Amino acid sequence: MTAIRSLADVVAWDLCTGCGACYFACPKGAVTLVNIESSGIRPVFKSPGCGECRKCLDICPGYSVDVAAVAPSPATEAEHSFGNALEIWEGYASDPAIRFKASSGGILSALSLYCLEYEGMDFVLHTGTDKEKPWENRTVKSRSRRELLERAGSRYSPASPCEGLKAVEESESPCVFIGKPCDVAAVSALRKENPGLDKKLGLVLSFFCAGTPSTQGTLEVAQSLNVLPSQITSLRYRGNGWPGRFSVQYGSAPAEASLSYEESWGALTKYRPLRCNLCPDGLGRMADISCGDAWHDKGGKENPGLSLVIVRTARGKRILRDAIAAGYVVLWPAEASHVMSAQVNLLQRRRELFGRLAALRIFGIPYPDFKGFSLLHSWLQLPFRVKLRTLLGTARRIVKRRLYVRRPKAGLTAQS
Repeated sequence: MTAIRSLADVVAWDLCTGCGACYFACPKGAVTLVNIESSGIRPVFKSPGCGECRKCLDICPGYSVDVAAVAPSPATEAEHSFGNALEIWEGYASDPAIRFKASSGGILSALSLYCLEYEGMDFVLHTGTDKEKPWENRTVKSRSRRELLERAGSRYSPASPCEGLKAVEESESPCVFIGKPCDVAAVSALRKENPGLDKKLGLVLSFFCAGTPSTQGTLEVAQSLNVLPSQITSLRYRGNGWPGRFSVQYGSAPAEASLSYEESWGALTKYRPLRCNLCPDGLGRMADISCGDAWHDKGGKENPGLSLVIVRTARGKRILRDAIAAGYVVLWPAEASHVMSAQVNLLQRRRELFGRLAALRIFGIPYPDFKGFSLLHSWLQLPFRVKLRTLLGTARRIVKRRLYVRRPKAGLTAQS
């Protein structure tokens, strides 16, 4: 089997998550990040030796993710499926504006605001809209309710929040970090090697994630509404109600075109990169707290949004309890079965992962090393027909997409 020996290999085999951790971690400052429209945010190496350096591999979630290093061994079937949970809650942000604009119940934004106003944290490092190119993202620091509200809502396009961790490391007081589960995995690895960064990470939050479509996906969905990139003045993927609509404003007036959440997400999923289809963790196992849509309890059309909240650490438990007491969030206890029901599609994809990885191994294609995710345990619970379908379907995609061929390194190789 072909081995991954460098970050260049991670990129060439389409295993990069685009988290930006290598940009932060490179001791020589020899990594820059570019957004490749058809694939995602990827590192560019400034010198020939940089692409072959192994120093950043240990913190790269495209190379390995070790949840066993930070979480106890699963004790229940639910923990095998979605990781350890000290507590599970359901609810929403008490601030109606945050709840309305956010993607589900607004819990992450509300907790972030609590940390700024009550915990004395310096800022929230997360993802916001690129105002020059509203279909792209940028890493931002929010220090107020106004900024958090302006940047609330899901961004179904490439984001690299780990690129901003230097600001966290150098901050005067602890900060909040919000990222995808793969971003949080990189943060977890980084903080073990960097005591200064670890000290300044006051709260690490994640959201349930089913993959990050490329920029090309967003642009093609917009073009299906007869809107060209040059015409776009603002773009939202959802929110302003639950689950909200994909909405593009365009022109000088401006006019607006939109699709339902179901229509837009169904179109965008075709643009997820390989690494997203190999994800063992869509529910943020390595965060202090992870949140996502409470799809099992959607209710009627007037429901302004509900979140499921999984508390992973003692730090997360203390801060969440204090945020409840301070009135920032309205929550009630939920059960593991609610998570299983609400995220049934995401968890089913995870159960099939062992088979997808096995197919890659048969073809000699490298894949990340995932530790502590109970992948074999979950695979063994599947019916034989599902196992066979997974293996054959993955093999078919490997052949059709020529995944057994190392990708050309044009634009991603070392530059002088």
